[in-house]
Parts: sequence; C-alpha cells; structure tokens
Amino acid sequence: MRSILLRFCLLAATGVIASLGSPVSALAQTGSNDLRVVWEVKNRFRLFRDEKDFARHSAALQGRTILAAEQTLELATDGRGWARDTIVRLCMTVAGTIQGQCIRDGVREDYLAPSDHRVGVRLAGTLPADAVCVWTFDDASGGAQTFRIDCQAEVSLRVRYGTPTVATVEVMAADRTVGRASGEILVRDLLIAGLGDSIGSGDGNPDRPVSLSDDGFCFRQFIANARSEYFRPGRVGFAGDKSCDAVRAEGSETAQWSRLSARWMSAACHRSLYSYQMRAALALAIETPHVAVTFVPLACTGATIGTGLFNAQRARELECGDSSCPSTVPGQIGELQNLVNRARRRDGGRQLDLVFLTIGANDIDFSGLVANVIIQSKGERALFSRAGIISTIDNAQRALDQKLPHDFVRLRAALKPLVGGNLARVIFVSYAHPALRDDGQPCAATRDGFDVHPAFAVDGTRLAKVADFVQGTFLPRLKELATCTGGAICTDPQADRMTFVDAHQAAFVGHGVCARANSDPEFDKECFSPVGESFNASPVEAATQPLACERQPSEFRAYLPRARWIRTANDSYFAAMTFPQGVPSVIQAADIHDATWGILSAVYGGAIHPTAEGHAAMADAVLESVQALLGLAPSEAPVSVLPLPPTTP
Repeated sequence: MRSILLRFCLLAATGVIASLGSPVSALAQTGSNDLRVVWEVKNRFRLFRDEKDFARHSAALQGRTILAAEQTLELATDGRGWARDTIVRLCMTVAGTIQGQCIRDGVREDYLAPSDHRVGVRLAGTLPADAVCVWTFDDASGGAQTFRIDCQAEVSLRVRYGTPTVATVEVMAADRTVGRASGEILVRDLLIAGLGDSIGSGDGNPDRPVSLSDDGFCFRQFIANARSEYFRPGRVGFAGDKSCDAVRAEGSETAQWSRLSARWMSAACHRSLYSYQMRAALALAIETPHVAVTFVPLACTGATIGTGLFNAQRARELECGDSSCPSTVPGQIGELQNLVNRARRRDGGRQLDLVFLTIGANDIDFSGLVANVIIQSKGERALFSRAGIISTIDNAQRALDQKLPHDFVRLRAALKPLVGGNLARVIFVSYAHPALRDDGQPCAATRDGFDVHPAFAVDGTRLAKVADFVQGTFLPRLKELATCTGGAICTDPQADRMTFVDAHQAAFVGHGVCARANSDPEFDKECFSPVGESFNASPVEAATQPLACERQPSEFRAYLPRARWIRTANDSYFAAMTFPQGVPSVIQAADIHDATWGILSAVYGGAIHPTAEGHAAMADAVLESVQALLGLAPSEAPVSVLPLPPTTP
C-alpha cells in the first residue's frame, strides 16, 4: 500500500495521473499540450535471441495481414525462406527443447520467468529546437535511474517485471525547464503454449529446406514379382552410391544421408517456425508494444490425444543438425505442466495465458485416408493396407463417434487446471479443407503434384468421398466437441467451452492442393507437369537429369507465393525429403534406396498440409480472436520500425 501511495504522490506532483501513452503535461512556454511518454518492449517475442529477427517481422507486418507479411518475406528471400537463418538464433536447443537460460541481445534471461524486460522510451509531441530531456525512472526500489539526452533520442533501459516504473521527463531549453511529462511503464508478459499435431507443429515447412542435388538418386520399386528402378533428385553432399546396384554398408550410408536432412526447430516433431501457432504469437507481440510474449512450442507431428498429448510418441526423425534427436518425445501436457511449474517456482504469480490447440485428425487416422486417396498401384496398396497405413471413412467415422468424444473429456480435465479453470483460454484452431476448388467442389482425379512416386495418383472418386466426410462430418463434429454443443460431454459447458477458430476455412476455398495460377513460380509451371510427367522415365537419362524440364532441381523454392496453400507430394519431397525413422519396423525402409520410404516421405513428411502461406492465413484468423479474448488491441503509441534486412543468399 505504501508503494502505491508513493507512486500516486509522485504522479500528482508532476500534475497528472495518466494512463499508458496518454498526454501527461503541457509545455509551459509554448502552450502546447501534446507531450506524452511513449514506450515499447524491445525484441518482445522472446523466442528470438536477436532483435534483428524481430525487426524483420515487425517491418514486414506493418499495415499488412500476416499472410501479406509472409508473402513479402518470401519474395525478399527469393523463396529460400526467412527461417533458414533465424533457426540458429532461438532460445531452444538443437533438439527443440526450451532453454532455461537464454542470452538475448547480450543479456542472460530466464526464459520462462523473466525478471526484467528491455524497453525503449521516448518523448512525443511538440518540442523546442535543440531541447534536452532529463529522464528519471523510478520503480520504488530505492535506486532511480537518470538519463540526460537529446529529446529526439530514445532511452533504452531494463525495467523490473511485475513492478510499475514511473517515467518522468523534464524538457530543458536554454537552461530552463519548459515542460514536463510522466507515465507509467508496466510490461505484461504473456505465457503462450502451442499444443497439438502436425498442423500445430507446421509440418511440411522445414525451417531450412533440404538442399537438392541436380543429379538423380535411385529408388527400387517392387511391383508384384518384378523389380523396377526410378530416379528422383537426391540430397546435396551425399557421397555414397546413388545407384541401386552396389552392395555396401547401409548403416553408414543411412547416417550420412540423414545428416543432410532438412532443418527443423524440432526434427523429432517436425516443428517449424512457419506454423500458425508461432506466427500468431509473433504477430501478437508485434502489434502490442506494451506486451512481451513467451512462447512455448510443443505441438508434434503424428500426435493424437492419447499418444502425443498424454503419452510419449515416437520421434519422426532422429537427426538434429550436428546432434541426435531423442527417439521419443514426452507427452505434451505433462511437458507443459513441468514447464509451468518451473516458471512458478521462480515467479509465484506466473500463469499460462493461452494455449493454441489443433488435434483430432490423427485420432481418426486422417493420414490413412490420404494414403487411400493417393496410393494407386496395387502392389503398394496391398503392402500398406497390411501395414495399417491405408484407412477408410468407416474406420474414421467409428473413431469420431466412439473414441474422440471420450478423449475430449479427458483432455478438458487435463487442460483446465493449466488455464485457471477457464477453457476459453484454449484456442482450438480447426483444420482447413485441403482439396477445394474455387467453386467449393473437391479437386478432380489427377497426378498433378503427385508423380514424385510411381505409385501415386489422386483417385477422384475416393477424394470426393473423403472431401464430403471432412466438410460435412469431421469438421462440424470437431466444433461441437470443442464448444460443448451437439451433445458433447461437458460437465460445465460455460467453463468447458474452448474458443473455437475456423474463420480461415473460407479463405482456403480455391487454394486447395490442385490450385494453379499464372502467378505461380516459373519452376512449378515448367517442371511440375499437370499430367504427371514431371520426371524422366528413362533410368539412363534420369541418373544425370531427373527432371523432364530444362531446369535443375536446385532451382525449386519452397517459399514463394503460390495459388495452392496445401503441399503436394512433390512439394513435400522437394522441400523436406523426409526419411522417417520413427515408424514401426514392419514399414521401416530396408535401406535408403527402398521406395517404401518414398511413400512414407509424402504421407509422413507434410503432403496435404498447409504451406507457409496457409499457416499465415490461419494465424490471421487466430490473432483476431486472441486480441479480443485478452482485451488487447494494437497500441496507439507509435512503434519504431526498421527496414527489412538485406536478403541472405
């Protein structure tokens, strides 16, 4: 109470009791009354170690949607992607876990429970020429900080978290005080977690795409009792045998191949900086200058409610840059509870403000429905049906009716204590329909985008049935389960209702997996054949020139604006070329030339997942809901904006 009274008296002594960023004092000599203290948290998306990464996104987002900002960054990096450099400057280990202590802009911080934040403070309004400002910053701790600088300059300092700091400035001109202003600085640090499956993790969008070699790499394909071979682009730097004939030590070649894989924020979970969860949290930080965002990404590709959220799951890949990934990933809810408890031990008042969540598709085996649509060759269909990779709508419907409702009950009970008993703070983000044309009808039968594997072709009849099931049954039922409607089991509907986001679904119409446009990248238009003839069929020619077009595979750019916001199988291979290691042994590839992993690479490597543009469109829908829920709006106070950094080749 005493500190509150002291702060009240200090503000009263300056002639004002003001809210943040409001006009607080008049210029005594000029009669101007527009002086005000303006401040912002610096590098306020705390996952970024380096302020230049935050500045890049802040500049791109000014006056734009998240989608438009992503497209701006894609063009600025010539499609190589902005995350390829940012990935090495995060408050995370190479294995994808949160660092307890993180050096951000040269200062060591506790990531989960920061003790202070760096802010920039300046004076706005009408000022005399050559005015000098004397700033005093007092947080009632007994050690006020004082700065004497040009009034046009910004003061940079660190303010204690959880304690208001009163900023008072006297404007000096010709050695006399001509004005005074004051304001209160109090940072709000939001703790936001991302949970869920591959849509939450950003699968299909590696932070650093795989580097494609321009010559061919041989795969074996088994069709009944015959053996055939085909060539596709390989990985740059692979020094092993690229043919299918040599007898060799497969273990060493597999290890070498894996070390040349795409780079992820978490390879074990195919967790990406491009995910809608990360982009929404980042945009929230950019648009709210008085807020810092501490983001905890935990979503993992392949997760279900039972295996992934509650229990551990297999890692998708086992190579994490220069080190090995864990072979298993702990359950996300338990991991989040541990992190929140750690934060509370250091800061007793620390609370989880928001949870972003997308879950349910793997629970009904949606990847099995995808496999059923795109795997056409009889031999491969038989093999993968026996292995449980191919599923049916009947199986999905049973899971949706019998298992998922009860799993949601268990999920609510686990999440409720983490968000203070109010599940409205769980932002359930629905899936986007992946295969709709401009007219709202499903894509037709085609090999366009799916000829990277000889067994692939989109079956129009099966696709139409799956599209109808997704649109008419699965997505509506998910909404009911999340919002406690339609007979969903909720003991207290008012407190059990999650905040549901699906506004992005309308935006995806016309941007499905079959979308093409004249504005698409030239590589796509020239090299991805609409009739499924993208690759040289001759093993002799394909060994040195795998593409049928005149371009080289290395010219492919994963991050350029496209009409389709959904990754095709070709996209998935060219961007990630996933060699899945966390799969059951019955379907594990025998070696790196085994064509079974070519199928798994598409099914488990990001095909039929949103592109970076798709995730950005989802993040736009999320941001509006989050700002309303938290009572936040973009500050009226001006925010300093830096130009886009030069393109990194």
